Amino acid sequence: MKIKIKLLHPDAVLPTYAHPGDAGLDLYALTDDEIKPQAIKRIDFGFALELPAGYMALTRDRSSFAKNGIHNLGGVFDSGYRGEYNCTLMNLTQKTYQIKKGDKVTQLVIIPVAGAELEQADELNDTARKAGRFGSTGK
Repeated sequence: MKIKIKLLHPDAVLPTYAHPGDAGLDLYALTDDEIKPQAIKRIDFGFALELPAGYMALTRDRSSFAKNGIHNLGGVFDSGYRGEYNCTLMNLTQKTYQIKKGDKVTQLVIIPVAGAELEQADELNDTARKAGRFGSTGK
């Protein structure tokens, strides 16, 4: 699938797949930045995409950031969005985390969307799980 990308900043780096078959495109920091302990920071990428109808993009954690206590708070980019892509990171540690311009900070996963028509009902079909939540299958 081909997707149009518009660079909005002269220092923006095109997203890349690190390996053939990877699910996520690496997204690169536009500027040097830091995330203070327990703080939230928006990171801009300097580009916009034209996703085809029926697709969306999600920003997801990079394992190297997650193991250092930096968590991507998520983001959904719908096919109709034409603004700058960014992510919101949270530092779950007690140390300031430094981000350098050009660092890979998150991944962008492009996936198809199944539209749904919700139908209100008084009852739902029963299942083996029923309303079991966290830990409903054991540890």
